[in-house]
Amino acid sequence: MNIIKRTILAGVGLAASLTAMPAFAETQLVLSSWLPPRHQLVVGAIKPWAKQVEEVTEGRVTIRVLAKPLGAPPAHYDMARDGVADITYGLHSFVNDGRFLRSRVGQFSFLGNDAVSVSKNFWTVYTEELDAATEHEGTHILGLFTHGPGALLSKDRHFEAAGDFSGFKVRTPGGYPADLLKGMGATTLFMSSGEVYEKLTRGVIDGVCMPLDSLLAFKLEKHLTDVMTVSGGLYNTSWFLVMNQAKWDGISPEDQKAIMSVSGLAFSELAGKAWDEKDTEGFEAASEAGINVYPANDAVLDHLLSVATPLEEAWVKAVKEQGFDAADALAKMQTAKPSK
Repeated sequence: MNIIKRTILAGVGLAASLTAMPAFAETQLVLSSWLPPRHQLVVGAIKPWAKQVEEVTEGRVTIRVLAKPLGAPPAHYDMARDGVADITYGLHSFVNDGRFLRSRVGQFSFLGNDAVSVSKNFWTVYTEELDAATEHEGTHILGLFTHGPGALLSKDRHFEAAGDFSGFKVRTPGGYPADLLKGMGATTLFMSSGEVYEKLTRGVIDGVCMPLDSLLAFKLEKHLTDVMTVSGGLYNTSWFLVMNQAKWDGISPEDQKAIMSVSGLAFSELAGKAWDEKDTEGFEAASEAGINVYPANDAVLDHLLSVATPLEEAWVKAVKEQGFDAADALAKMQTAKPSK
């Protein structure tokens, strides 16, 4: 009888312990975010995407978006690769050691007039034609995207001729925009977007390469006088959203599939929409602040093309040496390039 009782009690105890155990193993991921917490990319894309991941995995994978970054913006790719953070985002041009050569296909001039179409096109061309995965070795790519058409924002500088760029001190995010503006005659300075306000108000720089959303995102509207736009973009910037490869490999195949259902092309669209909405608000803010927003004239466009074309040709040659049809990839990205 005692044996029977002990067996029954043991069974009850085992059942209770099994009931108390979670029904699934939970993966908690940390995303290091370096943009201001209220920036449109964070509010309109990163945080909504993190919520979507939790929903599609039924709570098995959660993402905590940090209010403060774990390192400087240029370090964020390596932070994900090295496991300092589980997930990071950033600009390919912040990593200037040449490992993201093929990503430059998302940085050239004339890529398009809205962030959604350019971002989605960038994901497709870079992943399908230029083997983006190899350039991101050590991480798993969750998203690739761009901002809206890049413009030239300046204080007390107006551009009507090639010579007007001489002596112009401009912030660039590195990469193609830096090469382009330097070739056009400007003095370029690299800095992250968070440094722009201080450098502009102190007179260290005369202007910035940024899309129109930055007027509000970085409180620049009271410190600028002119914005020169180019149809299709003076330039653009290519961005990544990546996860440490070991962390990704530790997630079940079912949850990996669920996560990618809201990532990849879907994230390109989500990020693009966030930027497009704020570009519209930025244009309105420029008008209200009395900032002169004007399109580049023919003389400036000719100057731009004379500098951009050799940069494109050099890139096509370098990428061709890696075994890729870079000319075709670039043609598919430059949907708004002038015919002349």
